[in-house]
Amino acid sequence: MEKIIANNQITNNQGDFFCTLWFIGWLFTIGYLKLTFWKGVLALIIWPYYLGVKFHQEYNQKQES
Repeated sequence: MEKIIANNQITNNQGDFFCTLWFIGWLFTIGYLKLTFWKGVLALIIWPYYLGVKFHQEYNQKQES
């Protein structure tokens, strides 16, 4: 949200929230998928892809059972 301060400056705190959310998602991905170091570094950018691949594999295994 934007916040107006007395000297007419506008600050934005949404960036802090989304950066924190992204960092939590990255840490969750590394732990849940047990990624190697270099895949963990790559996951900084594409962690949603890694989760999508994992969940798709699990879904297909359940469908075959």
